[in-house]
Parts: sequence; structure tokens; C-alpha cells
Amino acid sequence: MTRAEIRPVRLPPGETETAKRALERVRDYLDTHRDRAQVSVTVEDCDREPLVLPREVVELLAASLAHLGAGRGVLIVPSDVELTTQQAADMLNVSRPFLVGLLNAGEIEYRIVGTHRRVAASSVMEYKRRDGQRHRAAADELARLGQETGPI
Repeated sequence: MTRAEIRPVRLPPGETETAKRALERVRDYLDTHRDRAQVSVTVEDCDREPLVLPREVVELLAASLAHLGAGRGVLIVPSDVELTTQQAADMLNVSRPFLVGLLNAGEIEYRIVGTHRRVAASSVMEYKRRDGQRHRAAADELARLGQETGPI
């Protein structure tokens, strides 16, 4: 596993409109070329051949542009990167002590390096997926119970 510096990218306030316009063009291209596994990008003022990108990379670019255009920061983390407990807590938007509790409870896999815990980004994302499923199931159950009891 590798260790990397994790820092979100944010656009300056005036650049969100640029990201929104770029997103429109990228989405339009992806919608009209659904059968393509690769996307060719021509760079303006460049005499070289077009840049060829895998479709998945362009879809990741579109997702990033959507968030950046909405004024949110974007963080791209390789799935095999190891995180400190603070970085993992930041990814989950929880406190470090809360994260340590999750680790101790076996909710998230980790390993010990010396005296420090290291958490794979993939383990954090797996926990986030499971937690989201639990929240959706609880919300669905509350909605079902609300329909059964009717208006108050």
C-alpha cells in the first residue's frame, strides 16, 4: 500500500462557472457517444495528435466538474492508499476519537504500523457504503411505519 498527501482541490470563486460550462460539454459528449470505450480530446493550440482517455477517466472528470461547479472541494484518493486516522476521520466527516471507536469495534479494517493505525481508503469507502445502506434502510422503515399509522 502507498501513503499519499490527501488534500481537497477547490476552485477560486470565479472559476465555478467555467467548471459548469465544461461539465455541460463533457456530459453532452458522453450522452451522444455512449458506445465509446475511449474519448479523444483535442487540445487547442496543439499540433499533436488527440489525447485519448478511457471513458471511465472522462466520467470521473465529469463527476469532479459537477462538484467543483457547485463550489465543493474534490478529493481523489487511490483505493490502495493508506490513511492516518485523522485523514480517515476527515473523509468520513467525523472526529478522530469517533473513528478510533469504529476501528476498535471492527467496523473498519486497519493495521498497526509501529504504534500507529493505518486505514486503507478502500476500507473507509466500504464502511461509508454500508453505513449509507443502513441509513437508507432506516429511513425506508420510518416511511413505512408513517404510512401504516397515517396522519396524526
